[in-house]
Amino acid sequence: MVDEDPNLEERDGTPEQEFALQADPSISVYASNSAHRRTLLQPAGLAHPSSSAREDFSVIKVSKRRWAVVLLFSCYSMCNAFQWIQYGSINNIFMNFYEVSPFAIDWLSMCYMLTYIFLLLPVAWLLEKFGLRTIALAGSALNCLGAWVKLGSLQPHLFAVTMLGQVICSVAQVFILGMPSRIASVWFGPNEVSKACSIAVFGNQLGIAIGFFVPPVLVPNIQDKDKLAYHIRLMFCIIGGFATLLFILVIIIFKEKPKYPPSRAQFLSYALASPDASYLSSIARLFKNLNFVLLVITYGLNAGAFYALSTLLNRMVILHYPGEEVNAGRIGLTIVIAGMVGAVISGIWLDRSKTYKETILVVYIMTLVGMVVYTMTLNLGHLWVVFITAGTMGFFMTSYLPLGFEFAVELTYPESEGMSSGLLNVSAQVFGIIFTISQGQIINNYGTMHGNIFLCVFLTLGAALTAFIKADLRRQKANKENPENKLQEEEEESNTRKVPATVSEEHL
Repeated sequence: MVDEDPNLEERDGTPEQEFALQADPSISVYASNSAHRRTLLQPAGLAHPSSSAREDFSVIKVSKRRWAVVLLFSCYSMCNAFQWIQYGSINNIFMNFYEVSPFAIDWLSMCYMLTYIFLLLPVAWLLEKFGLRTIALAGSALNCLGAWVKLGSLQPHLFAVTMLGQVICSVAQVFILGMPSRIASVWFGPNEVSKACSIAVFGNQLGIAIGFFVPPVLVPNIQDKDKLAYHIRLMFCIIGGFATLLFILVIIIFKEKPKYPPSRAQFLSYALASPDASYLSSIARLFKNLNFVLLVITYGLNAGAFYALSTLLNRMVILHYPGEEVNAGRIGLTIVIAGMVGAVISGIWLDRSKTYKETILVVYIMTLVGMVVYTMTLNLGHLWVVFITAGTMGFFMTSYLPLGFEFAVELTYPESEGMSSGLLNVSAQVFGIIFTISQGQIINNYGTMHGNIFLCVFLTLGAALTAFIKADLRRQKANKENPENKLQEEEEESNTRKVPATVSEEHL
Protein backbone atom coordinates (compact mmCIF):
# COMPACT_ATOMS: atom_id res chain seq x y z
CA MET A 1 0.00 0.00 0.00
CA VAL A 2 1.49 3.38 -1.00
CA ASP A 3 0.45 6.98 -0.50
CA GLU A 4 -1.48 8.51 -3.36
CA ASP A 5 -1.23 12.11 -4.53
CA PRO A 6 -4.10 13.87 -2.75
CA ASN A 7 -4.70 15.99 -5.82
CA LEU A 8 -5.93 12.87 -7.62
CA GLU A 9 -9.31 13.25 -5.96
CA GLU A 10 -9.98 16.39 -7.97
CA ARG A 11 -9.06 14.88 -11.35
CA ASP A 12 -11.91 13.84 -13.55
CA GLY A 13 -9.98 12.34 -16.43
CA THR A 14 -9.30 8.63 -16.25
CA PRO A 15 -5.95 8.39 -18.14
CA GLU A 16 -3.93 9.48 -15.11
CA GLN A 17 -5.70 7.00 -12.84
CA GLU A 18 -5.39 4.13 -15.30
CA PHE A 19 -1.72 4.92 -15.76
CA ALA A 20 -1.17 4.87 -12.04
CA LEU A 21 -2.83 1.48 -11.77
CA GLN A 22 -0.94 -0.07 -14.64
CA ALA A 23 2.35 1.37 -13.45
CA ASP A 24 2.03 -0.46 -10.16
CA PRO A 25 2.59 -4.17 -10.79
CA SER A 26 1.48 -5.02 -7.24
CA ILE A 27 -2.14 -4.30 -8.15
CA SER A 28 -2.40 -7.21 -10.51
CA VAL A 29 -6.16 -7.36 -10.42
CA TYR A 30 -6.36 -4.11 -12.39
CA ALA A 31 -3.35 -4.77 -14.59
CA SER A 32 -5.12 -7.65 -16.30
CA ASN A 33 -6.94 -7.01 -19.57
CA SER A 34 -9.47 -9.71 -18.84
CA ALA A 35 -12.98 -8.42 -19.49
CA HIS A 36 -14.39 -10.79 -16.91
CA ARG A 37 -12.09 -9.48 -14.20
CA ARG A 38 -12.82 -5.84 -14.98
CA THR A 39 -16.54 -6.51 -14.75
CA LEU A 40 -16.16 -8.44 -11.51
CA LEU A 41 -14.49 -5.55 -9.74
CA GLN A 42 -17.09 -2.94 -10.60
CA PRO A 43 -19.90 -2.05 -8.21
CA ALA A 44 -23.52 -2.73 -8.95
CA GLY A 45 -24.92 -0.22 -11.37
CA LEU A 46 -21.46 0.59 -12.84
CA ALA A 47 -20.96 -2.40 -15.04
CA HIS A 48 -20.70 -0.18 -18.13
CA PRO A 49 -19.38 3.22 -17.02
CA SER A 50 -19.05 5.96 -19.59
CA SER A 51 -15.59 7.17 -20.45
CA SER A 52 -16.33 10.56 -18.91
CA ALA A 53 -17.69 9.22 -15.61
CA ARG A 54 -15.42 6.37 -14.56
CA GLU A 55 -14.65 6.01 -10.90
CA ASP A 56 -11.37 4.81 -9.46
CA PHE A 57 -12.04 2.21 -6.78
CA SER A 58 -8.34 1.39 -6.38
CA VAL A 59 -7.82 4.32 -4.01
CA ILE A 60 -9.09 4.14 -0.44
CA LYS A 61 -9.86 7.58 0.92
CA VAL A 62 -12.50 9.19 3.10
CA SER A 63 -14.42 12.15 1.68
CA LYS A 64 -14.77 15.50 3.40
CA ARG A 65 -18.44 15.55 2.40
CA ARG A 66 -19.20 12.55 4.63
CA TRP A 67 -19.98 14.66 7.72
CA ALA A 68 -22.38 16.93 5.81
CA VAL A 69 -24.19 13.84 4.46
CA VAL A 70 -24.61 12.12 7.82
CA LEU A 71 -25.63 15.34 9.61
CA LEU A 72 -28.21 16.18 6.95
CA PHE A 73 -29.64 12.68 7.17
CA SER A 74 -29.70 12.98 10.94
CA CYS A 75 -31.72 16.22 10.66
CA TYR A 76 -34.48 14.93 8.42
CA SER A 77 -34.62 11.70 10.44
CA MET A 78 -35.09 13.94 13.49
CA CYS A 79 -37.95 15.77 11.76
CA ASN A 80 -39.69 12.50 10.92
CA ALA A 81 -39.27 11.09 14.45
CA PHE A 82 -40.74 14.29 15.92
CA GLN A 83 -43.87 13.78 13.84
CA TRP A 84 -44.14 10.20 15.10
CA ILE A 85 -44.32 11.14 18.77
CA GLN A 86 -45.92 14.62 18.63
CA TYR A 87 -49.40 13.12 19.19
CA GLY A 88 -48.45 10.58 21.84
CA SER A 89 -46.63 13.14 24.01
CA ILE A 90 -49.93 15.05 24.47
CA ASN A 91 -52.23 12.09 24.02
CA ASN A 92 -54.98 13.46 26.25
CA ILE A 93 -55.09 16.86 24.48
CA PHE A 94 -55.49 15.42 20.98
CA MET A 95 -58.00 12.90 22.30
CA ASN A 96 -60.20 15.75 23.58
CA PHE A 97 -59.68 17.93 20.49
CA TYR A 98 -60.67 15.24 17.97
CA GLU A 99 -63.16 13.61 20.36
CA VAL A 100 -61.74 10.12 19.82
CA SER A 101 -60.68 7.29 22.11
CA PRO A 102 -57.12 6.87 23.51
CA PHE A 103 -56.74 3.81 21.28
CA ALA A 104 -57.37 5.94 18.17
CA ILE A 105 -54.60 8.33 19.23
CA ASP A 106 -52.32 5.34 19.85
CA TRP A 107 -52.82 4.37 16.21
CA LEU A 108 -51.28 7.68 15.16
CA SER A 109 -48.11 6.21 16.57
CA MET A 110 -48.65 2.57 15.62
CA CYS A 111 -49.34 3.42 11.97
CA TYR A 112 -45.60 4.12 11.72
CA MET A 113 -44.91 0.57 12.85
CA LEU A 114 -47.54 -1.08 10.65
CA THR A 115 -46.52 0.79 7.50
CA TYR A 116 -42.90 -0.19 7.96
CA ILE A 117 -43.72 -3.89 8.15
CA PHE A 118 -45.53 -3.86 4.80
CA LEU A 119 -43.19 -1.54 2.91
CA LEU A 120 -39.75 -2.65 4.09
CA LEU A 121 -39.05 -5.14 1.29
CA PRO A 122 -40.15 -2.84 -1.58
CA VAL A 123 -38.13 0.07 -0.17
CA ALA A 124 -35.08 -2.14 0.49
CA TRP A 125 -35.29 -3.25 -3.15
CA LEU A 126 -35.45 0.40 -4.23
CA LEU A 127 -32.38 1.15 -2.11
CA GLU A 128 -30.42 -1.60 -3.86
CA LYS A 129 -31.77 -0.62 -7.29
CA PHE A 130 -31.51 3.17 -7.17
CA GLY A 131 -29.11 3.94 -4.33
CA LEU A 132 -28.85 6.25 -1.34
CA ARG A 133 -29.60 9.58 -3.03
CA THR A 134 -32.93 8.47 -4.52
CA ILE A 135 -34.04 7.01 -1.18
CA ALA A 136 -32.97 10.18 0.65
CA LEU A 137 -34.96 12.35 -1.77
CA ALA A 138 -38.05 10.15 -1.44
CA GLY A 139 -37.87 10.06 2.36
CA SER A 140 -37.39 13.80 2.83
CA ALA A 141 -40.08 14.63 0.21
CA LEU A 142 -42.71 12.39 1.83
CA ASN A 143 -41.80 13.74 5.26
CA CYS A 144 -42.38 17.28 3.96
CA LEU A 145 -45.68 16.36 2.28
CA GLY A 146 -47.07 14.64 5.37
CA ALA A 147 -46.24 17.66 7.54
CA TRP A 148 -48.25 20.02 5.29
CA VAL A 149 -51.21 17.61 4.94
CA LYS A 150 -51.67 17.74 8.72
CA LEU A 151 -52.24 21.48 8.44
CA GLY A 152 -55.62 20.68 6.89
CA SER A 153 -56.82 18.79 9.98
CA LEU A 154 -57.48 21.69 12.36
CA GLN A 155 -61.15 20.92 13.02
CA PRO A 156 -62.43 18.31 15.49
CA HIS A 157 -64.21 16.36 12.73
CA LEU A 158 -61.04 16.10 10.58
CA PHE A 159 -59.25 13.33 12.47
CA ALA A 160 -59.09 11.32 9.22
CA VAL A 161 -56.99 14.10 7.62
CA THR A 162 -54.46 14.14 10.42
CA MET A 163 -54.32 10.34 10.17
CA LEU A 164 -53.64 10.65 6.43
CA GLY A 165 -50.78 13.07 7.06
CA GLN A 166 -49.37 10.72 9.69
CA VAL A 167 -49.58 7.75 7.31
CA ILE A 168 -47.63 9.72 4.67
CA CYS A 169 -44.97 10.49 7.30
CA SER A 170 -44.94 6.81 8.25
CA VAL A 171 -44.16 5.91 4.63
CA ALA A 172 -41.30 8.44 4.74
CA GLN A 173 -40.00 6.63 7.81
CA VAL A 174 -39.55 3.44 5.76
CA PHE A 175 -37.12 5.39 3.54
CA ILE A 176 -35.23 6.60 6.62
CA LEU A 177 -34.87 3.94 9.33
CA GLY A 178 -32.74 1.49 7.37
CA MET A 179 -30.16 4.00 6.16
CA PRO A 180 -27.82 4.72 9.14
CA SER A 181 -25.59 1.66 8.77
CA ARG A 182 -25.62 1.99 4.95
CA ILE A 183 -24.50 5.63 5.12
CA ALA A 184 -21.82 4.73 7.67
CA SER A 185 -20.44 1.91 5.50
CA VAL A 186 -20.53 3.82 2.19
CA TRP A 187 -19.09 7.10 3.45
CA PHE A 188 -16.91 6.38 6.51
CA GLY A 189 -13.62 4.62 7.24
CA PRO A 190 -13.26 1.53 9.46
CA ASN A 191 -12.45 3.60 12.56
CA GLU A 192 -15.49 5.84 12.06
CA VAL A 193 -18.39 3.56 11.07
CA SER A 194 -19.78 2.97 14.56
CA LYS A 195 -19.47 6.63 15.44
CA ALA A 196 -21.15 7.65 12.17
CA CYS A 197 -23.97 5.15 12.66
CA SER A 198 -24.52 6.52 16.16
CA ILE A 199 -24.75 10.07 14.78
CA ALA A 200 -27.25 8.95 12.14
CA VAL A 201 -29.42 7.24 14.76
CA PHE A 202 -28.79 10.19 17.08
CA GLY A 203 -31.01 12.36 14.85
CA ASN A 204 -33.95 10.00 15.18
CA GLN A 205 -33.58 9.95 18.95
CA LEU A 206 -33.23 13.74 19.09
CA GLY A 207 -36.48 14.04 17.13
CA ILE A 208 -38.24 11.84 19.68
CA ALA A 209 -36.75 13.93 22.49
CA ILE A 210 -37.99 17.18 20.93
CA GLY A 211 -41.32 15.48 20.26
CA PHE A 212 -41.68 14.83 23.98
CA PHE A 213 -40.63 18.35 25.01
CA VAL A 214 -42.05 20.81 22.46
CA PRO A 215 -45.72 19.77 21.94
CA PRO A 216 -46.68 20.17 25.63
CA VAL A 217 -45.14 23.67 25.50
CA LEU A 218 -46.72 24.77 22.18
CA VAL A 219 -50.12 23.11 22.74
CA PRO A 220 -51.47 23.78 26.26
CA ASN A 221 -54.31 21.77 27.74
CA ILE A 222 -57.19 24.27 27.28
CA GLN A 223 -60.88 23.68 26.68
CA ASP A 224 -61.48 26.37 24.01
CA LYS A 225 -61.10 24.40 20.77
CA ASP A 226 -60.57 27.50 18.61
CA LYS A 227 -57.59 28.56 20.70
CA LEU A 228 -56.40 24.96 20.80
CA ALA A 229 -56.59 24.79 17.00
CA TYR A 230 -54.43 27.94 16.80
CA HIS A 231 -51.70 26.33 18.92
CA ILE A 232 -51.84 23.09 16.94
CA ARG A 233 -51.59 25.10 13.69
CA LEU A 234 -48.48 26.85 15.01
CA MET A 235 -46.82 23.51 15.75
CA PHE A 236 -47.74 22.06 12.35
CA CYS A 237 -46.48 25.18 10.50
CA ILE A 238 -43.11 25.11 12.27
CA ILE A 239 -42.49 21.46 11.49
CA GLY A 240 -43.74 21.90 7.90
CA GLY A 241 -41.33 24.77 7.25
CA PHE A 242 -38.43 22.84 8.75
CA ALA A 243 -39.24 19.74 6.69
CA THR A 244 -39.35 21.87 3.51
CA LEU A 245 -35.93 23.38 4.24
CA LEU A 246 -34.43 19.93 4.79
CA PHE A 247 -35.88 18.62 1.53
CA ILE A 248 -34.21 21.48 -0.36
CA LEU A 249 -30.88 20.77 1.36
CA VAL A 250 -31.09 17.08 0.47
CA ILE A 251 -31.50 18.02 -3.20
CA ILE A 252 -28.40 20.23 -3.03
CA ILE A 253 -26.03 18.29 -0.74
CA PHE A 254 -26.84 14.58 -0.65
CA LYS A 255 -24.71 12.46 -3.01
CA GLU A 256 -24.98 8.77 -3.88
CA LYS A 257 -21.47 7.83 -2.70
CA PRO A 258 -17.95 9.28 -2.44
CA LYS A 259 -15.56 9.14 -5.37
CA TYR A 260 -13.31 6.63 -3.58
CA PRO A 261 -14.32 3.79 -1.22
CA PRO A 262 -13.51 4.77 2.38
CA SER A 263 -12.35 1.32 3.54
CA ARG A 264 -11.05 -2.01 2.29
CA ALA A 265 -14.32 -3.65 3.32
CA GLN A 266 -16.27 -1.18 1.18
CA PHE A 267 -13.90 -1.76 -1.75
CA LEU A 268 -14.48 -5.49 -1.52
CA SER A 269 -18.21 -4.84 -1.22
CA TYR A 270 -18.06 -2.97 -4.53
CA ALA A 271 -15.99 -5.76 -6.03
CA LEU A 272 -18.39 -8.47 -4.93
CA ALA A 273 -21.53 -6.59 -5.94
CA SER A 274 -23.42 -8.03 -8.88
CA PRO A 275 -26.33 -6.37 -10.69
CA ASP A 276 -27.73 -9.84 -11.36
CA ALA A 277 -27.71 -10.95 -7.71
CA SER A 278 -30.98 -12.38 -6.52
CA TYR A 279 -32.76 -10.13 -4.07
CA LEU A 280 -34.66 -13.02 -2.50
CA SER A 281 -31.52 -15.11 -2.21
CA SER A 282 -29.95 -12.32 -0.13
CA ILE A 283 -32.89 -12.45 2.27
CA ALA A 284 -32.65 -16.25 2.40
CA ARG A 285 -28.94 -16.06 3.29
CA LEU A 286 -29.69 -13.62 6.09
CA PHE A 287 -32.28 -15.93 7.62
CA LYS A 288 -29.82 -18.85 7.43
CA ASN A 289 -27.45 -16.85 9.61
CA LEU A 290 -28.43 -18.00 13.11
CA ASN A 291 -26.52 -15.22 14.87
CA PHE A 292 -28.35 -12.61 12.82
CA VAL A 293 -31.74 -14.24 13.45
CA LEU A 294 -31.09 -14.11 17.20
CA LEU A 295 -30.11 -10.46 16.90
CA VAL A 296 -33.31 -9.70 14.96
CA ILE A 297 -35.38 -11.15 17.83
CA THR A 298 -33.45 -9.47 20.64
CA TYR A 299 -33.36 -6.11 18.84
CA GLY A 300 -37.11 -6.29 18.27
CA LEU A 301 -37.78 -7.00 21.94
CA ASN A 302 -35.68 -4.04 23.09
CA ALA A 303 -36.83 -1.51 20.48
CA GLY A 304 -40.44 -2.70 20.74
CA ALA A 305 -40.38 -2.05 24.47
CA PHE A 306 -39.03 1.45 23.80
CA TYR A 307 -41.77 2.18 21.25
CA ALA A 308 -44.46 1.03 23.66
CA LEU A 309 -43.05 3.12 26.51
CA SER A 310 -42.79 6.19 24.28
CA THR A 311 -46.36 5.83 23.01
CA LEU A 312 -47.91 5.24 26.45
CA LEU A 313 -45.65 7.43 28.61
CA ASN A 314 -48.06 10.37 28.73
CA ARG A 315 -50.92 8.11 29.83
CA MET A 316 -48.82 6.41 32.53
CA VAL A 317 -47.52 9.66 34.02
CA ILE A 318 -50.94 11.36 33.99
CA LEU A 319 -52.46 8.40 35.86
CA HIS A 320 -50.08 8.91 38.78
CA TYR A 321 -49.48 12.68 38.44
CA PRO A 322 -52.66 14.35 37.08
CA GLY A 323 -52.16 17.63 35.21
CA GLU A 324 -48.45 17.02 34.64
CA GLU A 325 -48.50 16.91 30.83
CA VAL A 326 -45.43 19.15 30.58
CA ASN A 327 -43.46 17.03 33.04
CA ALA A 328 -44.56 13.87 31.23
CA GLY A 329 -42.95 15.33 28.11
CA ARG A 330 -39.84 16.23 30.08
CA ILE A 331 -39.56 12.68 31.38
CA GLY A 332 -39.71 11.43 27.80
CA LEU A 333 -37.08 14.02 26.88
CA THR A 334 -34.88 12.78 29.72
CA ILE A 335 -35.17 9.18 28.54
CA VAL A 336 -34.12 10.01 24.99
CA ILE A 337 -31.41 12.55 25.81
CA ALA A 338 -29.80 10.07 28.20
CA GLY A 339 -30.00 7.45 25.43
CA MET A 340 -28.34 9.81 22.94
CA VAL A 341 -25.43 10.31 25.32
CA GLY A 342 -25.21 6.55 25.75
CA ALA A 343 -25.31 6.02 21.97
CA VAL A 344 -22.41 8.41 21.35
CA ILE A 345 -20.33 6.86 24.14
CA SER A 346 -21.10 3.36 22.85
CA GLY A 347 -20.21 4.32 19.28
CA ILE A 348 -16.82 5.72 20.33
CA TRP A 349 -16.19 2.65 22.48
CA LEU A 350 -17.01 0.25 19.63
CA ASP A 351 -14.75 2.07 17.17
CA ARG A 352 -11.87 1.61 19.59
CA SER A 353 -12.54 -1.80 21.13
CA LYS A 354 -14.60 -3.68 18.46
CA THR A 355 -16.19 -5.63 21.35
CA TYR A 356 -19.67 -5.76 19.81
CA LYS A 357 -21.05 -8.82 21.56
CA GLU A 358 -19.79 -7.88 25.02
CA THR A 359 -20.96 -4.26 24.75
CA ILE A 360 -24.44 -5.17 23.52
CA LEU A 361 -24.90 -7.81 26.23
CA VAL A 362 -23.92 -5.39 29.00
CA VAL A 363 -26.19 -2.67 27.61
CA TYR A 364 -29.09 -5.13 27.34
CA ILE A 365 -28.71 -6.34 30.93
CA MET A 366 -28.50 -2.76 32.22
CA THR A 367 -31.63 -1.90 30.20
CA LEU A 368 -33.48 -4.65 32.05
CA VAL A 369 -32.17 -3.42 35.42
CA GLY A 370 -33.19 0.14 34.57
CA MET A 371 -36.67 -0.98 33.52
CA VAL A 372 -37.20 -2.87 36.76
CA VAL A 373 -36.15 0.15 38.86
CA TYR A 374 -38.35 2.50 36.80
CA THR A 375 -41.32 0.15 37.27
CA MET A 376 -40.90 0.08 41.04
CA THR A 377 -40.55 3.88 41.41
CA LEU A 378 -43.18 5.25 39.00
CA ASN A 379 -45.97 5.22 41.61
CA LEU A 380 -44.00 6.55 44.59
CA GLY A 381 -45.46 10.06 44.21
CA HIS A 382 -42.12 11.84 43.66
CA LEU A 383 -41.58 13.13 40.12
CA TRP A 384 -37.87 13.81 40.67
CA VAL A 385 -37.35 10.10 41.39
CA VAL A 386 -39.13 9.21 38.13
CA PHE A 387 -36.85 11.59 36.23
CA ILE A 388 -33.75 9.85 37.61
CA THR A 389 -34.91 6.27 37.13
CA ALA A 390 -36.37 6.96 33.66
CA GLY A 391 -33.16 8.68 32.57
CA THR A 392 -31.05 5.77 33.80
CA MET A 393 -33.24 3.31 31.91
CA GLY A 394 -33.13 5.46 28.77
CA PHE A 395 -29.33 5.72 28.86
CA PHE A 396 -29.11 2.01 28.13
CA MET A 397 -32.39 1.26 26.32
CA THR A 398 -32.09 3.81 23.51
CA SER A 399 -28.30 3.58 23.22
CA TYR A 400 -28.82 -0.07 22.24
CA LEU A 401 -30.44 0.89 18.91
CA PRO A 402 -27.31 2.00 16.94
CA LEU A 403 -25.33 -0.84 18.54
CA GLY A 404 -27.79 -3.32 17.05
CA PHE A 405 -27.42 -1.78 13.58
CA GLU A 406 -23.65 -2.01 13.62
CA PHE A 407 -23.57 -5.52 15.08
CA ALA A 408 -25.96 -6.65 12.32
CA VAL A 409 -23.64 -5.29 9.63
CA GLU A 410 -20.71 -7.12 11.20
CA LEU A 411 -22.62 -10.41 11.36
CA THR A 412 -23.96 -10.23 7.78
CA TYR A 413 -21.14 -8.61 5.74
CA PRO A 414 -21.02 -8.41 2.72
CA GLU A 415 -24.83 -8.50 2.50
CA SER A 416 -26.66 -5.21 2.04
CA GLU A 417 -26.60 -2.95 5.10
CA GLY A 418 -30.03 -1.66 4.12
CA MET A 419 -31.49 -5.17 4.21
CA SER A 420 -29.99 -6.16 7.57
CA SER A 421 -31.06 -2.86 9.17
CA GLY A 422 -34.48 -3.15 7.58
CA LEU A 423 -35.11 -6.58 9.04
CA LEU A 424 -34.08 -5.33 12.47
CA ASN A 425 -36.58 -2.49 12.14
CA VAL A 426 -39.36 -4.83 10.98
CA SER A 427 -38.82 -6.86 14.13
CA ALA A 428 -38.94 -3.65 16.18
CA GLN A 429 -42.20 -2.54 14.55
CA VAL A 430 -43.86 -5.95 15.01
CA PHE A 431 -42.96 -6.12 18.69
CA GLY A 432 -43.77 -2.42 19.04
CA ILE A 433 -47.35 -2.96 17.89
CA ILE A 434 -47.77 -6.06 20.04
CA PHE A 435 -46.30 -4.40 23.14
CA THR A 436 -48.18 -1.11 22.67
CA ILE A 437 -51.58 -2.77 22.32
CA SER A 438 -50.91 -5.33 25.07
CA GLN A 439 -49.42 -2.91 27.56
CA GLY A 440 -52.19 -0.38 26.87
CA GLN A 441 -54.84 -2.97 27.69
CA ILE A 442 -52.98 -4.14 30.79
CA ILE A 443 -52.69 -0.55 32.04
CA ASN A 444 -56.41 0.04 31.48
CA ASN A 445 -57.38 -3.11 33.35
CA TYR A 446 -54.66 -3.67 35.96
CA GLY A 447 -52.54 -0.51 36.23
CA THR A 448 -49.13 0.78 35.14
CA MET A 449 -47.02 -1.57 37.29
CA HIS A 450 -48.45 -4.69 35.69
CA GLY A 451 -47.98 -3.13 32.25
CA ASN A 452 -44.30 -2.40 32.93
CA ILE A 453 -43.73 -5.85 34.44
CA PHE A 454 -45.04 -7.23 31.14
CA LEU A 455 -42.18 -5.44 29.35
CA CYS A 456 -39.63 -6.57 31.96
CA VAL A 457 -40.44 -10.21 31.20
CA PHE A 458 -39.66 -9.80 27.50
CA LEU A 459 -36.51 -7.77 28.16
CA THR A 460 -35.30 -10.67 30.32
CA LEU A 461 -35.88 -13.01 27.40
CA GLY A 462 -33.98 -10.66 25.09
CA ALA A 463 -30.98 -10.48 27.41
CA ALA A 464 -30.87 -14.28 27.66
CA LEU A 465 -30.97 -14.71 23.86
CA THR A 466 -28.26 -12.09 23.37
CA ALA A 467 -25.87 -14.27 25.37
CA PHE A 468 -26.16 -16.98 22.68
CA ILE A 469 -25.13 -14.71 19.77
CA LYS A 470 -21.67 -15.54 18.49
CA ALA A 471 -19.48 -12.52 17.65
CA ASP A 472 -18.68 -13.40 14.02
CA LEU A 473 -17.30 -9.99 12.99
CA ARG A 474 -17.05 -10.48 9.22
CA ARG A 475 -16.54 -6.84 8.26
CA GLN A 476 -13.69 -6.50 10.74
CA LYS A 477 -12.06 -9.59 9.27
CA ALA A 478 -12.30 -8.08 5.79
CA ASN A 479 -10.55 -4.92 6.98
CA LYS A 480 -7.85 -6.85 8.85
CA GLU A 481 -6.95 -8.92 5.79
CA ASN A 482 -4.91 -5.94 4.64
CA PRO A 483 -1.25 -6.41 5.67
CA GLU A 484 -0.88 -2.63 5.85
CA ASN A 485 -3.89 -2.36 8.16
CA LYS A 486 -2.19 -0.05 10.63
CA LEU A 487 -1.72 2.56 7.93
CA GLN A 488 -5.28 2.11 6.75
CA GLU A 489 -6.65 2.67 10.26
CA GLU A 490 -5.21 6.22 10.19
CA GLU A 491 -7.47 7.41 7.37
CA GLU A 492 -8.71 10.30 9.45
CA GLU A 493 -5.28 11.92 8.90
CA SER A 494 -6.39 12.45 5.26
CA ASN A 495 -3.78 10.12 3.74
CA THR A 496 -4.88 8.32 0.60
CA ARG A 497 -3.81 4.76 0.01
CA LYS A 498 -3.69 2.11 -2.66
CA VAL A 499 -5.66 -1.12 -2.37
CA PRO A 500 -3.68 -4.02 -0.89
CA ALA A 501 -1.17 -5.85 -2.94
CA THR A 502 -3.17 -8.51 -4.80
CA VAL A 503 -6.84 -9.40 -4.83
CA SER A 504 -7.14 -12.82 -6.37
CA GLU A 505 -10.10 -14.03 -8.37
CA GLU A 506 -10.42 -16.97 -5.99
CA HIS A 507 -10.78 -14.61 -3.01
CA LEU A 508 -13.44 -12.52 -4.74
